[in-house]
Amino acid sequence: MTKSTITIDIALGEDKIPEDISWKASGSTADEFQRAKAMMLAFWDSADKSALRIDLWTKEMMVDEMADFYYQVMITMADTYKRATGQDELVKDLKDFAKTFYNKFREIQMKENG
Repeated sequence: MTKSTITIDIALGEDKIPEDISWKASGSTADEFQRAKAMMLAFWDSADKSALRIDLWTKEMMVDEMADFYYQVMITMADTYKRATGQDELVKDLKDFAKTFYNKFREIQMKENG
């Protein structure tokens, strides 16, 4: 059996807010830790039938970057769901929601920024 290890390092400030997020995966083409401004990690607990998750972002993460991040995560979730289930109709619904979410975010930004 082949094993892979993912290492995530979180540097917290005095206020316990992440100042730096970096990660590295064995078997990756990147030898060094990769920096990130945000992360989402989820595990499925089949005994409790619940998702366990960690959502973190640094002070550097801008609102527009967060919207991009969420949009891309939702699209990726839809693609993963399609590979796992083949349910095209639900995948389309999720992607449509992601696009609506992102377009609404852009409309709000345009109104706020004049």
